[in-house]
Amino acid sequence: MSVRTLLAGGSRSPATATTRHSMADTVGDTPLVELDRLFHDLPVTVFAKLEFLNPFGSTKDRVARYVIERWLADGKIVKGGHLVESSSGNFAIALAALAPLYDLTVTCVVDPNTCGPNLAILRGLGARVEMVDEPDLNDGYLHSRLERVREVLDEVPGSVCVNQYANELCWRAHYDSTAHEIVRQIDGPVDTLVVAVSTTATLLGISRRLRERWPALHTVAVDAKGSVIFGGAPGPRRLPGLGSSRTPELLCREEIDEVRYVQEQDAVSGCRDLLHTEGILAGASSGAVVSAIHAIAGDLPAGSRVLTVFPDRGERYIDLVYDPAVGAEP
Repeated sequence: MSVRTLLAGGSRSPATATTRHSMADTVGDTPLVELDRLFHDLPVTVFAKLEFLNPFGSTKDRVARYVIERWLADGKIVKGGHLVESSSGNFAIALAALAPLYDLTVTCVVDPNTCGPNLAILRGLGARVEMVDEPDLNDGYLHSRLERVREVLDEVPGSVCVNQYANELCWRAHYDSTAHEIVRQIDGPVDTLVVAVSTTATLLGISRRLRERWPALHTVAVDAKGSVIFGGAPGPRRLPGLGSSRTPELLCREEIDEVRYVQEQDAVSGCRDLLHTEGILAGASSGAVVSAIHAIAGDLPAGSRVLTVFPDRGERYIDLVYDPAVGAEP
């Protein structure tokens, strides 16, 4: 069987609709596919939610839209307001793309590790980009970026920090949207959920809803070597969107059954295998979950149904992941 697109889900727009009011209305309703070419030799069935097909390239589009609309409804922000976030990747791009549709502006605080394409996209979208180039006491940029966020909040009247690592709306976005679609799309139970983590919002939001339907769900967090989310030793990481140099406030360790660490070269190999077998050009965290599924498959009962998420597009990782000159390591 070839890659099989399952029933399209979602509840925002009827199937007969031909127009949308804005690009914000195109967020979501991403397909679910069965990866039977890539995992044909495993005794499990693997499904992937193709979140990179959101309009601005990642699952963060859902989160940005959800937070903006909830805050506008609750009065936390008003039209003409300003959003501030320490992000150099998908969430920054999602905010920069969606905020103007709601008459909002955005400042994205970044550092020298931000890849060139992301900077170009952010500036092209009209976001205010603040580059922090002084390392903090840990020889990284996280604390320096957060300090700059605090300064921007003081400098710009009416500004609010989104703070995706602590904002409860971030996991709620996946509970109400991503997981809602999955339940409508999938043609049977889910036994194991495998999701790459950074803020942990995607994993928690999806697992909380799926466990209401399938209480025995086994959850696997895929983290990067060098990430400190689960108390690991800090180390260098070059691939964005996977792991973190801080423990997110959203983390609920008791809700995660298993943690798998992936080396960056294994994430690269996973991306390339995914492209060559399924024709899916996805980002580094997708390659990481591919590697993790291969690693855990032997421990799963035969016939298990595994669900994962491919969070973002591969084009932004061309130089890090897909350039043949890179070889086996990013």
